Amino acid sequence: MTHARTGHVDFLVPDMHCAACLARVERAVAAVEGVKSARANLTSHRLGADIALGADLPESVVAEGIVAALEDAGYSARPFDVAAFDAAARDDTGKELAKAMAVAGFAAANIMLLSVSVWSGAEASTRDFFHWISALIGLPAIAYAGRPFFRSALRALAARALNMDVPISLAVLLAAAMSLYETMSGGEHAWFDASVGLLFFLLVGRFLDHRMRGVARSAAAQLLSLSAQSATLIAEDGRQAFVPLADITEGATILVASGERIPLDGVVVSGTSDIDRAMLTGEPIPEPAGPGTDVFAGTVNLSGPLTARVTARAGDTLLADIVRLTEAAERSAGRFVQLADRAAQIYAPAVHLLSLATFLAWMVLGAGWHAALTAAVAVLIITCPCALGLAVPAVRVVASGLMLKNAILLKDGAALEKLAEVDTVIFDKTGTLTIGAPRFVGAQAANDEAWPIAAALAATSRHPLAQALAREAIEQRVRPAAVTDIVERPGLGMEGRLDGQIVRLGRPGWIGDDDGHRPESAQGTGNAEIGLRIGKGPVAVFRFSDRLRPEAPAVIGALTKAGLAVKLLSGDNRAAAAQIAREAGISDWRADCLPADKTGIVAAHQVAGGKVLMVGDGINDAPALACAFVSMSPASASDISQAAADIVFTSDDLAAVPFAWRLARAARRIVLQNFTLALGYNLIAVPLAVLGYATPLIAALAMSSSSILVTTNALRLNWIMRANRRTADWRAVRRLGEAAA
Repeated sequence: MTHARTGHVDFLVPDMHCAACLARVERAVAAVEGVKSARANLTSHRLGADIALGADLPESVVAEGIVAALEDAGYSARPFDVAAFDAAARDDTGKELAKAMAVAGFAAANIMLLSVSVWSGAEASTRDFFHWISALIGLPAIAYAGRPFFRSALRALAARALNMDVPISLAVLLAAAMSLYETMSGGEHAWFDASVGLLFFLLVGRFLDHRMRGVARSAAAQLLSLSAQSATLIAEDGRQAFVPLADITEGATILVASGERIPLDGVVVSGTSDIDRAMLTGEPIPEPAGPGTDVFAGTVNLSGPLTARVTARAGDTLLADIVRLTEAAERSAGRFVQLADRAAQIYAPAVHLLSLATFLAWMVLGAGWHAALTAAVAVLIITCPCALGLAVPAVRVVASGLMLKNAILLKDGAALEKLAEVDTVIFDKTGTLTIGAPRFVGAQAANDEAWPIAAALAATSRHPLAQALAREAIEQRVRPAAVTDIVERPGLGMEGRLDGQIVRLGRPGWIGDDDGHRPESAQGTGNAEIGLRIGKGPVAVFRFSDRLRPEAPAVIGALTKAGLAVKLLSGDNRAAAAQIAREAGISDWRADCLPADKTGIVAAHQVAGGKVLMVGDGINDAPALACAFVSMSPASASDISQAAADIVFTSDDLAAVPFAWRLARAARRIVLQNFTLALGYNLIAVPLAVLGYATPLIAALAMSSSSILVTTNALRLNWIMRANRRTADWRAVRRLGEAAA
């Protein structure tokens, strides 16, 4: 079959919840006829497929095949759109896990209390009574709290596959069934506490994992919220209609009113305005737009109506590319996703085989089915990966607490491991290394007459440079002149009248230079500027710059001293980027970077074997933040950048960067120790269970003890970092940060 063209389809697959699900979904879809490649995103539950289309294979047929393949694999799917995504983001999974965890914890505590009497040697009638009470508490709790694991296990078995929930469900149900049998037959032992306690520990881990993924998912959700859902279409006869974006094709003409987000990429046909392109460049200063100017979806038309010719459909806009870059980067959690996938594939069959071998060995040795089944269940419980599962989360909890005390929010627990391995730190400029707002730095040819007029005109504008000028005028106690008939010329500046003369404040090229009274330009200095002209008089120029954060040079010095390479990527012009790089002490920098440029540079470095920490704050940084090995964002960052970042420092103190790096290094050492402890526990405990020296209750207690051991070791991180904070480098950087605040 020959395919004439290619396409792309997206589906929402809400039932994906682990790495094994991810791999199964991708394999199922990749096998569908017409699908060239498939990539699923666990964070957003989004599946994207590149498809090859032909006359006998339309898009609808391929889409139906994908849905059918997913249903066969045990997953529901529906076409992806913003509304469906928002609904998934507001699902009840987190509430269900929290309720199940509360029920399991309450039941486990009560059953443990009842078990104390049994352990203390209660008489048969008292023991049986307590066993029945434990059953009345435990069985409903197991049925309710175990639902997340039971559903997942059934779905895997229905698809003729295994996942980590299958042995967990089997261990819980077998232990509960044996406990009920022992209770009904007046047996000495019952293990309801083992079943419920096991569920509680597992639910804690799953709930924390769900919360972290929910935070990460908001990055894509907020990016999608920048997309308009409809636009004003201008027909050939001049009539206007409000239509969905899906119905607008390339070459169509649309109207964008002042204050609206631009719905689609296009070229301005008529009108002039200012465009807020901060989501693309990260720069707060709007850029002028007029006939022939390229405009992009998601940017904001600030000051005047524009008519534009569409150059890209909804799915092909630059904003859509940014969303895809962000999601692709989130999905590419490299070796972590692959490691989890391999663990899921190896763990389940290995545990089942070991438990089955234990059962058969005891039967062959003539021990009887009761003793054989008891040993097999003990193996299932004792091999539960709780200690291994807590080896990392326990450290994350302690590290998160330490970070919060230092105004740092850890959003993605995996960021700790990754941050410890970085070899390069890449900073954005505006809003990250700098304050992120224009500041008046001086004026040229601005006399006593110019300041009152400039103050009057600037006070009526929302342009960032005009606002900075108005603030400076207030600080200098300048009394505004009585300028009348003030109007804003979209994309140009402000115009008014004073004593019969036209006065203008705005772009130097617009206010006029007829008499050659134009001061020397600040171009090349990194400063932005606006001009003032009174009638035909000389031009006064007011200049502005962004200020480097006071602690930035010390932070760069500390990172460099630690052996990390430091780079600067900026969407600003070369002069501005060079000035900030020079002041901060960064020799490796690049200017005029669009979102794709930043992402490409980060990706290229990582393809070459590097591991990048990206520190940025703008919407334009979101793809690079997601693409980086690990990422950080300041509190002043856009919501989207904070959502895309793994770590957010809630103050504007850049000293958080070296502190977080040192904390991550210490946390990695603790994690490795925890893995050693957990593996050591299994090497000792599993043979004891196989040999019959561990009942299901002892197995559950051993499993809990190993979890307590790794948690206690994780608490040592507090002592280590308390000593680390006394180092000279940290004191110097922190002192500068506090002075800046």
